Amino acid sequence: MTGTATVVGAGIGGLATAIGLRRAGWSVTVLERRTEPERYGAAFGIHPTAQSALDRLGVGDALRGHAVPYRDAHIRTPDGTSIARLPLERIERTAGRPELLISRPYLLDALLAGLDAFGDVPVKLGERVTDVEALAAGQDLVIGADGIRSAVRTARFGDRSGPREVGTVAWIGIADIESPVHGETWGSGRFFGLTPVEPGRTNWYATAPEATTADELRGLFAGWHDPIPRILDATDPATWIRYEMRHLYPALPSFVSADASTGHVALVGDAAHAMTPNLGQGACTAILDADALTRALAEAAPGPAGVAGALRAYDRERRRSAQRTAFASRTLHRFMSTERTRLRNGVVRLLPG
Repeated sequence: MTGTATVVGAGIGGLATAIGLRRAGWSVTVLERRTEPERYGAAFGIHPTAQSALDRLGVGDALRGHAVPYRDAHIRTPDGTSIARLPLERIERTAGRPELLISRPYLLDALLAGLDAFGDVPVKLGERVTDVEALAAGQDLVIGADGIRSAVRTARFGDRSGPREVGTVAWIGIADIESPVHGETWGSGRFFGLTPVEPGRTNWYATAPEATTADELRGLFAGWHDPIPRILDATDPATWIRYEMRHLYPALPSFVSADASTGHVALVGDAAHAMTPNLGQGACTAILDADALTRALAEAAPGPAGVAGALRAYDRERRRSAQRTAFASRTLHRFMSTERTRLRNGVVRLLPG
Protein backbone atom coordinates (compact mmCIF):
# COMPACT_ATOMS: atom_id res chain seq x y z
CA MET A 1 0.00 0.00 0.00
CA THR A 2 0.97 3.67 -0.18
CA GLY A 3 0.17 6.67 1.98
CA THR A 4 1.53 9.78 3.62
CA ALA A 5 4.08 9.68 6.43
CA THR A 6 6.10 12.09 8.52
CA VAL A 7 9.39 10.88 9.95
CA VAL A 8 10.47 12.78 13.06
CA GLY A 9 14.25 12.66 13.26
CA ALA A 10 16.95 12.66 10.57
CA GLY A 11 19.43 10.28 12.17
CA ILE A 12 20.31 6.79 10.94
CA GLY A 13 16.94 5.20 11.70
CA GLY A 14 14.87 8.13 10.46
CA LEU A 15 16.66 8.51 7.13
CA ALA A 16 16.66 4.75 6.51
CA THR A 17 12.92 4.62 7.22
CA ALA A 18 12.24 7.56 4.92
CA ILE A 19 14.14 5.84 2.10
CA GLY A 20 12.26 2.58 2.62
CA LEU A 21 8.88 4.28 2.65
CA ARG A 22 9.64 6.31 -0.46
CA ARG A 23 10.84 3.20 -2.28
CA ALA A 24 7.48 1.66 -1.39
CA GLY A 25 5.67 4.59 -3.00
CA TRP A 26 4.78 6.61 0.07
CA SER A 27 4.81 10.40 0.23
CA VAL A 28 7.32 11.24 2.96
CA THR A 29 8.43 14.32 4.91
CA VAL A 30 11.33 14.31 7.38
CA LEU A 31 11.42 16.74 10.30
CA GLU A 32 14.64 17.34 12.23
CA ARG A 33 15.02 19.60 15.26
CA ARG A 34 18.70 20.32 14.53
CA THR A 35 19.43 23.19 12.19
CA GLU A 36 22.00 21.21 10.18
CA PRO A 37 22.71 17.51 9.57
CA GLU A 38 24.80 15.74 12.21
CA ARG A 39 28.50 15.75 11.44
CA TYR A 40 29.88 14.40 14.71
CA GLY A 41 30.67 10.91 15.83
CA ALA A 42 33.18 8.19 15.17
CA ALA A 43 32.80 4.71 13.67
CA PHE A 44 29.74 2.50 13.45
CA GLY A 45 30.01 -1.26 13.18
CA ILE A 46 27.63 -2.60 10.51
CA HIS A 47 26.82 -6.29 10.90
CA PRO A 48 26.17 -8.33 7.72
CA THR A 49 22.42 -8.46 8.49
CA ALA A 50 22.29 -4.66 8.56
CA GLN A 51 24.39 -4.54 5.37
CA SER A 52 21.75 -6.68 3.67
CA ALA A 53 19.06 -4.30 4.90
CA LEU A 54 20.97 -1.35 3.44
CA ASP A 55 21.25 -3.26 0.15
CA ARG A 56 17.45 -3.59 0.11
CA LEU A 57 17.22 0.16 0.72
CA GLY A 58 19.53 0.79 -2.23
CA VAL A 59 22.43 2.33 -0.31
CA GLY A 60 24.64 -0.70 0.28
CA ASP A 61 27.15 0.24 -2.42
CA ALA A 62 27.53 3.75 -1.00
CA LEU A 63 28.21 2.20 2.40
CA ARG A 64 30.90 -0.12 1.07
CA GLY A 65 32.54 2.76 -0.77
CA HIS A 66 33.68 4.28 2.53
CA ALA A 67 33.69 1.29 4.90
CA VAL A 68 36.57 -0.93 6.00
CA PRO A 69 36.34 -4.59 7.10
CA TYR A 70 36.75 -5.39 10.78
CA ARG A 71 38.91 -8.48 11.34
CA ASP A 72 41.36 -9.93 13.86
CA ALA A 73 40.37 -8.05 17.03
CA HIS A 74 41.12 -9.21 20.57
CA ILE A 75 40.09 -8.60 24.16
CA ARG A 76 43.22 -7.68 26.13
CA THR A 77 44.27 -6.84 29.64
CA PRO A 78 45.99 -3.48 30.31
CA ASP A 79 49.45 -5.06 29.98
CA GLY A 80 48.57 -6.18 26.44
CA THR A 81 47.89 -9.87 27.11
CA SER A 82 45.24 -11.27 24.76
CA ILE A 83 42.59 -13.24 26.65
CA ALA A 84 40.10 -13.79 23.81
CA ARG A 85 39.40 -13.03 20.18
CA LEU A 86 36.28 -11.18 19.12
CA PRO A 87 34.09 -13.50 16.99
CA LEU A 88 34.61 -11.54 13.77
CA GLU A 89 35.96 -14.48 11.79
CA ARG A 90 32.95 -16.58 12.78
CA ILE A 91 30.58 -13.76 11.72
CA GLU A 92 32.28 -13.51 8.32
CA ARG A 93 32.31 -17.26 7.80
CA THR A 94 28.61 -17.57 8.65
CA ALA A 95 27.40 -14.54 6.70
CA GLY A 96 29.81 -14.73 3.76
CA ARG A 97 30.87 -11.13 4.29
CA PRO A 98 32.75 -9.32 7.06
CA GLU A 99 31.51 -6.84 9.58
CA LEU A 100 32.20 -3.34 8.30
CA LEU A 101 33.19 -0.15 10.06
CA ILE A 102 32.20 3.24 8.70
CA SER A 103 32.51 6.78 10.00
CA ARG A 104 29.15 8.16 11.15
CA PRO A 105 29.29 11.18 8.79
CA TYR A 106 29.90 8.89 5.79
CA LEU A 107 26.90 6.71 6.68
CA LEU A 108 24.67 9.77 7.13
CA ASP A 109 25.90 11.18 3.81
CA ALA A 110 25.07 7.89 2.07
CA LEU A 111 21.54 7.91 3.50
CA LEU A 112 20.99 11.58 2.65
CA ALA A 113 22.19 10.96 -0.90
CA GLY A 114 19.84 7.98 -1.18
CA LEU A 115 16.96 10.18 -0.10
CA ASP A 116 17.98 13.09 -2.34
CA ALA A 117 17.94 10.75 -5.34
CA PHE A 118 14.13 10.69 -5.22
CA GLY A 119 14.01 14.47 -5.56
CA ASP A 120 10.72 14.87 -3.70
CA VAL A 121 11.40 14.07 -0.02
CA PRO A 122 11.77 17.29 1.98
CA VAL A 123 14.10 17.20 4.98
CA LYS A 124 13.05 20.16 7.09
CA LEU A 125 15.74 21.25 9.53
CA GLY A 126 15.10 23.28 12.67
CA GLU A 127 11.64 21.73 13.09
CA ARG A 128 10.88 20.91 16.72
CA VAL A 129 7.75 18.77 17.02
CA THR A 130 5.58 19.80 19.96
CA ASP A 131 2.09 18.55 18.98
CA VAL A 132 2.42 14.91 17.98
CA GLU A 133 -1.33 14.30 18.07
CA ALA A 134 -2.02 17.06 15.54
CA LEU A 135 0.77 15.71 13.35
CA ALA A 136 -0.66 12.18 13.50
CA ALA A 137 -4.15 13.40 12.67
CA GLY A 138 -3.00 14.75 9.32
CA GLN A 139 -0.98 11.70 8.19
CA ASP A 140 -1.44 8.01 7.57
CA LEU A 141 1.61 7.38 9.76
CA VAL A 142 4.06 9.18 12.05
CA ILE A 143 7.43 7.58 12.72
CA GLY A 144 9.28 8.54 15.89
CA ALA A 145 12.99 8.37 15.07
CA ASP A 146 13.86 11.20 17.44
CA GLY A 147 16.24 9.48 19.81
CA ILE A 148 16.34 8.50 23.44
CA ARG A 149 14.46 11.64 24.53
CA SER A 150 11.79 11.04 21.88
CA ALA A 151 8.93 13.55 21.90
CA VAL A 152 6.89 11.11 19.79
CA ARG A 153 7.35 8.30 22.32
CA THR A 154 6.44 10.52 25.28
CA ALA A 155 3.35 11.91 23.56
CA ARG A 156 1.96 8.53 22.58
CA PHE A 157 3.35 6.13 25.21
CA GLY A 158 3.86 8.42 28.22
CA ASP A 159 7.01 9.04 30.23
CA ARG A 160 7.25 5.78 32.16
CA SER A 161 10.08 4.67 29.84
CA GLY A 162 12.90 7.16 29.56
CA PRO A 163 16.66 7.69 29.63
CA ARG A 164 18.47 6.00 32.51
CA GLU A 165 22.14 6.71 33.24
CA VAL A 166 24.50 3.85 34.04
CA GLY A 167 27.04 5.92 35.97
CA THR A 168 29.76 5.79 33.32
CA VAL A 169 31.09 8.42 30.95
CA ALA A 170 32.14 7.45 27.43
CA TRP A 171 34.72 9.29 25.34
CA ILE A 172 35.22 8.77 21.61
CA GLY A 173 37.62 10.14 19.03
CA ILE A 174 39.59 9.48 15.87
CA ALA A 175 43.41 9.55 15.87
CA ASP A 176 45.41 10.38 12.77
CA ILE A 177 47.60 7.32 13.14
CA GLU A 178 46.92 3.69 12.31
CA SER A 179 46.85 1.26 15.23
CA PRO A 180 48.70 -2.05 14.81
CA VAL A 181 46.13 -3.77 17.06
CA HIS A 182 42.35 -3.67 17.28
CA GLY A 183 39.78 -4.74 19.83
CA GLU A 184 39.11 -3.85 23.43
CA THR A 185 41.25 -3.65 26.54
CA TRP A 186 39.39 -4.29 29.80
CA GLY A 187 40.73 -2.91 33.06
CA SER A 188 39.20 -2.36 36.49
CA GLY A 189 36.09 -0.22 36.13
CA ARG A 190 37.12 1.09 32.71
CA PHE A 191 37.96 -0.11 29.21
CA PHE A 192 39.42 1.14 25.94
CA GLY A 193 38.54 0.17 22.37
CA LEU A 194 40.45 0.53 19.08
CA THR A 195 38.99 -0.08 15.63
CA PRO A 196 39.92 0.83 12.07
CA VAL A 197 37.82 3.55 10.45
CA GLU A 198 39.71 4.51 7.28
CA PRO A 199 43.30 4.16 6.04
CA GLY A 200 45.76 6.00 8.25
CA ARG A 201 43.29 6.65 11.06
CA THR A 202 42.02 4.83 14.15
CA ASN A 203 38.67 5.08 15.86
CA TRP A 204 38.88 4.85 19.66
CA TYR A 205 36.47 4.84 22.55
CA ALA A 206 36.99 4.74 26.30
CA THR A 207 34.84 4.57 29.38
CA ALA A 208 35.66 5.97 32.77
CA PRO A 209 33.93 6.95 36.03
CA GLU A 210 31.34 9.69 35.60
CA ALA A 211 33.42 12.48 37.16
CA THR A 212 36.42 11.95 34.84
CA THR A 213 37.47 15.06 32.92
CA ALA A 214 39.33 15.32 29.61
CA ASP A 215 42.49 16.33 31.46
CA GLU A 216 42.26 13.19 33.59
CA LEU A 217 41.50 10.73 30.79
CA ARG A 218 45.07 10.39 29.52
CA GLY A 219 46.27 9.72 33.06
CA LEU A 220 43.75 6.89 33.51
CA PHE A 221 45.25 5.02 30.56
CA ALA A 222 48.88 6.19 30.78
CA GLY A 223 50.22 2.82 31.92
CA TRP A 224 48.22 0.72 29.49
CA HIS A 225 49.74 -1.20 26.59
CA ASP A 226 50.87 0.38 23.34
CA PRO A 227 49.40 2.06 21.34
CA ILE A 228 46.71 3.32 23.73
CA PRO A 229 48.74 6.24 25.20
CA ARG A 230 50.00 7.13 21.71
CA ILE A 231 46.46 7.09 20.31
CA LEU A 232 45.28 9.53 22.96
CA ASP A 233 48.32 11.75 22.41
CA ALA A 234 47.64 11.77 18.65
CA THR A 235 44.06 13.03 19.09
CA ASP A 236 43.29 16.70 19.70
CA PRO A 237 41.26 16.85 22.95
CA ALA A 238 39.13 19.56 21.34
CA THR A 239 37.74 16.86 19.02
CA TRP A 240 36.95 14.33 21.75
CA ILE A 241 33.26 13.62 22.28
CA ARG A 242 32.02 12.98 25.81
CA TYR A 243 28.63 11.58 26.68
CA GLU A 244 27.02 9.97 29.68
CA MET A 245 26.08 6.42 28.84
CA ARG A 246 22.33 5.88 28.98
CA HIS A 247 19.73 3.35 27.97
CA LEU A 248 15.94 3.31 27.68
CA TYR A 249 14.29 1.83 30.75
CA PRO A 250 11.94 0.13 31.35
CA ALA A 251 11.46 -1.62 28.02
CA LEU A 252 8.41 -0.49 26.08
CA PRO A 253 5.42 -2.85 25.85
CA SER A 254 5.05 -1.96 22.16
CA PHE A 255 6.89 -0.05 19.45
CA VAL A 256 3.62 0.95 17.74
CA SER A 257 0.26 2.59 18.34
CA ALA A 258 -1.99 0.97 15.76
CA ASP A 259 -5.21 2.87 16.49
CA ALA A 260 -6.72 4.76 13.54
CA SER A 261 -8.83 6.91 15.85
CA THR A 262 -5.75 8.61 17.33
CA GLY A 263 -3.42 8.26 14.33
CA HIS A 264 -0.92 5.52 13.58
CA VAL A 265 2.52 5.86 15.18
CA ALA A 266 5.65 3.68 15.07
CA LEU A 267 9.00 4.05 16.85
CA VAL A 268 12.39 3.10 15.43
CA GLY A 269 15.97 3.23 16.67
CA ASP A 270 16.84 4.88 19.98
CA ALA A 271 13.30 6.18 20.38
CA ALA A 272 12.21 2.56 20.71
CA HIS A 273 15.16 0.81 22.38
CA ALA A 274 18.15 3.04 23.14
CA MET A 275 20.98 0.90 24.46
CA THR A 276 24.49 1.22 25.84
CA PRO A 277 27.11 0.97 23.07
CA ASN A 278 28.89 -2.12 24.40
CA LEU A 279 27.70 -4.49 21.68
CA GLY A 280 28.11 -1.86 18.97
CA GLN A 281 24.60 -2.58 17.71
CA GLY A 282 22.84 0.79 17.97
CA ALA A 283 23.10 1.71 14.29
CA CYS A 284 22.41 -1.86 13.17
CA THR A 285 19.20 -2.18 15.16
CA ALA A 286 17.96 1.16 13.81
CA ILE A 287 18.63 0.02 10.24
CA LEU A 288 16.91 -3.32 10.87
CA ASP A 289 13.92 -1.48 12.35
CA ALA A 290 13.64 0.70 9.25
CA ASP A 291 13.89 -2.29 6.95
CA ALA A 292 11.30 -4.35 8.84
CA LEU A 293 8.82 -1.46 9.15
CA THR A 294 8.97 -0.45 5.51
CA ARG A 295 8.78 -4.05 4.26
CA ALA A 296 5.64 -4.60 6.33
CA LEU A 297 4.03 -1.42 5.03
CA ALA A 298 4.95 -2.20 1.41
CA GLU A 299 3.14 -5.54 1.68
CA ALA A 300 0.10 -4.20 3.55
CA ALA A 301 -3.44 -4.00 2.20
CA PRO A 302 -4.73 -0.48 1.41
CA GLY A 303 -6.45 1.57 4.10
CA PRO A 304 -6.14 2.15 7.85
CA ALA A 305 -6.65 -1.52 8.65
CA GLY A 306 -3.71 -2.39 6.42
CA VAL A 307 -1.48 0.14 8.18
CA ALA A 308 -2.52 -1.20 11.57
CA GLY A 309 -1.77 -4.77 10.52
CA ALA A 310 1.63 -3.77 9.14
CA LEU A 311 2.53 -1.98 12.37
CA ARG A 312 1.63 -5.03 14.42
CA ALA A 313 3.74 -7.21 12.10
CA TYR A 314 6.67 -4.83 12.54
CA ASP A 315 6.29 -4.94 16.31
CA ARG A 316 6.27 -8.75 16.28
CA GLU A 317 9.39 -8.90 14.14
CA ARG A 318 11.49 -6.29 15.89
CA ARG A 319 10.50 -5.56 19.49
CA ARG A 320 11.67 -8.66 21.30
CA SER A 321 14.80 -8.97 19.18
CA ALA A 322 15.82 -5.35 19.71
CA GLN A 323 15.04 -5.46 23.41
CA ARG A 324 17.09 -8.63 23.85
CA THR A 325 20.01 -6.86 22.18
CA ALA A 326 19.57 -3.85 24.46
CA PHE A 327 19.47 -6.06 27.56
CA ALA A 328 22.55 -7.99 26.42
CA SER A 329 24.44 -4.74 25.83
CA ARG A 330 23.57 -3.42 29.28
CA THR A 331 24.60 -6.73 30.87
CA LEU A 332 27.88 -6.69 28.96
CA HIS A 333 28.53 -3.16 30.22
CA ARG A 334 28.29 -4.38 33.82
CA PHE A 335 30.55 -7.32 33.03
CA MET A 336 33.18 -5.21 31.27
CA SER A 337 33.16 -2.49 33.94
CA THR A 338 33.46 -4.71 36.99
CA GLU A 339 36.32 -4.29 39.43
CA ARG A 340 36.41 -8.06 39.96
CA THR A 341 38.76 -8.44 37.04
CA ARG A 342 40.30 -11.78 37.95
CA LEU A 343 36.95 -13.58 37.84
CA ARG A 344 35.85 -11.71 34.70
CA ASN A 345 39.07 -12.45 32.83
CA GLY A 346 38.89 -16.09 33.78
CA VAL A 347 35.41 -16.32 32.28
CA VAL A 348 36.51 -14.52 29.10
CA ARG A 349 39.37 -16.97 28.60
CA LEU A 350 36.78 -19.77 28.35
CA LEU A 351 35.05 -18.17 25.37
CA PRO A 352 35.43 -19.96 22.01
CA GLY A 353 38.08 -18.44 19.74
